[in-house]
Amino acid sequence: MIPRPVHVFDPVARALDVVGDKWTLVLVRHLLPGPRGFQELRVRTGIAPRVLSARLRKMIEAGFVEQVSIEGRSGYAVTDAGRDLEPIISAIARWYVHHAISDLGLDTDPFTETSATSIFESLPQLLRDERAKDANVTFEIRLTGEGGGVWTVAIKDGVCDVRSGFAEGADVRYTADARIWCGVALGFLDAREAAQNGQLSKEGGRQAMDHYFHQIARTQNGAVTGKERR
Repeated sequence: MIPRPVHVFDPVARALDVVGDKWTLVLVRHLLPGPRGFQELRVRTGIAPRVLSARLRKMIEAGFVEQVSIEGRSGYAVTDAGRDLEPIISAIARWYVHHAISDLGLDTDPFTETSATSIFESLPQLLRDERAKDANVTFEIRLTGEGGGVWTVAIKDGVCDVRSGFAEGADVRYTADARIWCGVALGFLDAREAAQNGQLSKEGGRQAMDHYFHQIARTQNGAVTGKERR
């Protein structure tokens, strides 16, 4: 006799009953750094307004998210229960980088439209553990144009910390248009060629960001690669 799934004690299956909705973990992921407003969540995820409103309502009911005030306007923040999902979210992201892209041959072309903010927030999951385990280097990235800004990326003993703002005593400084840097960071553009063409400048030490991070762009024959480009 085959039991109904709901009658089977399977912690994985029962957990997915609660957090398995397509957007739950995505929204928690974007709220982990701090409270955000409705429109900011839309910009970061691309979720349609009605869908986002419904998902947030369900997540509040489930106890993962709570409504808060952000400088006088309505916003959302994770609860303790939502924050406990952080290791799961990180593990899923790293699985995608290490296995899904290469093993499943997923199409990475749409990522050419991504934002610099999305890439910076994903850098901790893109870190190459074997190369970063003994590293101690700080990068400062200054980006111009749409989606530009200044970010600090610090790698120390296998941990990547990313924050907005100028670095104190950066070892290496990159300057580029935001679109160019996004292409270089994901491997769609070669860093050396971009520098030779005057599209990207690098100051400071010899360390290169692409040495420490996976790149996801396809090779010319259609295979996905983590090939390092310096």
